[in-house]
Amino acid sequence: MIDLSVIPTSSGCYIYRDKEDEIIYIGKAKNLKKRVSSYFQKRDLDPKTRLLVKHIQSVDFIVTANEVEALILENTLIKKHNPKYNIDLKDSKSYAFIHISGDDFPRIGILRKATAQGKLYGPFVSAKERDEILDVVKRTFKLRSCRNMPKRPCLRYHIGNCMAPCTGNVSKEDYQNAIGKADSVLRGNSEKLAEKLRKEMEEFAKKQEFEIAKDIRDQIYALEYLNNRQHVARQINHDEDVINYIIRDGKIYIMVFNVVKGTLIGKEEFSFPYHQNFLEEFLVRYYSGHETPSEIILPDASEIQEEEAYTVSEDVVRETPAASETQQFRQLYHENVSRSLIDFLSQRHGKTVKITIPKRGDKKDLLMLAEKNIEIAFFSATSKVEALGKRLMLPEPPRVIECFDISHLSGTHTVASMVQFRDGKPDKSNYRRFKIKTVKGIDDFASIAEVVGRRYSRLIEEEKPFPDLIMIDGGKGQLSSAVGELKKLGVKTPVISLAKREEEVFVPGLSDPIPIKKNEKASLYLQEIRDEAHRFAITFNRQLREKALTD
Repeated sequence: MIDLSVIPTSSGCYIYRDKEDEIIYIGKAKNLKKRVSSYFQKRDLDPKTRLLVKHIQSVDFIVTANEVEALILENTLIKKHNPKYNIDLKDSKSYAFIHISGDDFPRIGILRKATAQGKLYGPFVSAKERDEILDVVKRTFKLRSCRNMPKRPCLRYHIGNCMAPCTGNVSKEDYQNAIGKADSVLRGNSEKLAEKLRKEMEEFAKKQEFEIAKDIRDQIYALEYLNNRQHVARQINHDEDVINYIIRDGKIYIMVFNVVKGTLIGKEEFSFPYHQNFLEEFLVRYYSGHETPSEIILPDASEIQEEEAYTVSEDVVRETPAASETQQFRQLYHENVSRSLIDFLSQRHGKTVKITIPKRGDKKDLLMLAEKNIEIAFFSATSKVEALGKRLMLPEPPRVIECFDISHLSGTHTVASMVQFRDGKPDKSNYRRFKIKTVKGIDDFASIAEVVGRRYSRLIEEEKPFPDLIMIDGGKGQLSSAVGELKKLGVKTPVISLAKREEEVFVPGLSDPIPIKKNEKASLYLQEIRDEAHRFAITFNRQLREKALTD
């Protein structure tokens, strides 16, 4: 059974496997959780998709930095694995590049296969954005696009869009200077050019020449697209492995990204107990059974990811190095990589293996992406619980959270839901639903007071444990109603409310919301809980309405 609660909301690729652990489908998504969930929640699936779902036994995923990277990664993975249910759905084309040739007076154009000499930029998954970028770069820097330089200037020269090196009117140095500027823009350093285009767009808009302004706006969008860096596909001629790790609770969690000629083709993850020489031992064991690449990319010494736990047992403290000790370990290891280890890896590879510790750039970004995948693969549930506890300044992480929501239709069939999340995941065995008994009409405040009182008076009577945090869907009014009932019962469990629209978090005693940004981990977790409570309440309300219609 697929546990949808562990699927991240990030962009990336999802990989379905059957009971034989064979890959049967690979897809991409802007939001992995929504996309994967749709396979198991929709009822109107086409016959082929129904057959696919029937054979899905497990799901894996690779998180990417953005949707563009997910598209490129999907294309690569499908070509590598050729999954059964992708065969008729995907063509085998490669995404195109923008190409600057290696001539004395280079031409700029589009190239499908990365085989020609010169510089390549991309790949681009959107032909429209690629063409917009190519057009604006050609016009801005007046670069030639002809395949063979003619003996006399063409139309592009006469309308001012080409320097026409074919005429001999531009020096090689000046032309190469323009090529250098184009190269900078195509690598993503496009803000100055974008700013210039914005001013042009405003001028044309003031003149009410809206069609021209719209074209320039599209060019600006295309340049902004360039800054959406594509870390899963880079132009290099050798293979790399990107290895990052996290030390937590006396264990090592490692992620290996396999990058073939600049393209990410897969990942592997490992965990084992911490010991001092774990990295060298891991590298030896891993490359004894795997092909050794030309380059191994490792993280920087000062950027170790270590747990900032609320409480850690003495045993764990002894097993896990202190932050300074871990940094010292990394520093000593990475600066003085064992000569024998390099010799071993080089012997396996057949020539010298390079070990790189990047400070910035694409390789650094790949390390960060690997770290993000470690967090999601191993800690997606517990990390959000800990993040919430810290932002609410609770003495311990709120392992058990109960959330209440009210649902009605124009004041009729008013119901309430209570969902429980345990260790970051829905605990559906402890979901509860309530028919409102004492409130007439629309009164969310009184309805919240009723269900909170009913829930926790029952726990008191049955001598059952209370949650670590109580959450109310609503603003200060709903929160005040809940707090009033809890005081009557003598319940001292922390309680908060989450208001819709701005996702503001309110706590008793403060008139203003606490400063939690709605896109940070703690807030996203609260939103996940609230949305589940809302879904559960609406489902119950709909059931009551349908029953009323049939009675």
